[in-house]
Amino acid sequence: MELDQITAFLHSLLSIEETARIDYSLNGLQIGRTDQEVKKAAFAVDACMASFTRAAELDADLLCVHHGLFWGKPAAITGEHYRRIKYLMDHDIALFAAHLPLDMHMEVGNNAVLADALGLENREPFGTYHGIKIGIKGELSQALGLEAVLRKLRLDRKDALGILDFGKKKIRTIGIISGGADKEVDQAILENLDLYITGELSHQVYHSCLEAGINLIAGGHYHTETYGIKKLMETLNQEFDLETFFIDVPTGL
Repeated sequence: MELDQITAFLHSLLSIEETARIDYSLNGLQIGRTDQEVKKAAFAVDACMASFTRAAELDADLLCVHHGLFWGKPAAITGEHYRRIKYLMDHDIALFAAHLPLDMHMEVGNNAVLADALGLENREPFGTYHGIKIGIKGELSQALGLEAVLRKLRLDRKDALGILDFGKKKIRTIGIISGGADKEVDQAILENLDLYITGELSHQVYHSCLEAGINLIAGGHYHTETYGIKKLMETLNQEFDLETFFIDVPTGL
């Protein structure tokens, strides 16, 4: 299978161009030869040397990531940036990145697959970012306590980056935006949701949540963004005759 066929499929599936004006990630193929033959594809959250060396060990031809190497402005190819790019080129590994397009996709996106894990019903787009909704909200079929929600997310209190249990003891309505979107809890408050789930947690949102009486789970930037890339791997595996691998490089953050 040639690389350009795979990238064309990914562009179509993820609507890469839709977020071009608001996403500072260079989404799409970042490194690679379009006529490259791809037999093995690896998937990881981050474009980092730990992911690259593991992809090389697996003899992967393509690495798909959520966080790529190019962000918003030209970067000199020196130091760590040089070493990373050179490593991929020396090992002939193509790099494809999908940031917001993977967050917001209603089937394979991070937020959608988190919603699947929770069994959310009556889903709608949620969380406006520069005019585009990048998250998901929905309802549980029956109200659950916070501990039960954590179990569905494969988390406990010591694993989560932070938990603010300032809201209802029985949770029914939930908004989700993976990664570093704690300040978007304001939108969950405006919509009177019982729980907001994201990856990170900052000092600034504590009193907003306390005074509004909302629950917040910060499940970790890395953890909340493993969901979509794994689902993308499954989807690509079904579409093409490829060997696929997930490379787990947790940061604990």
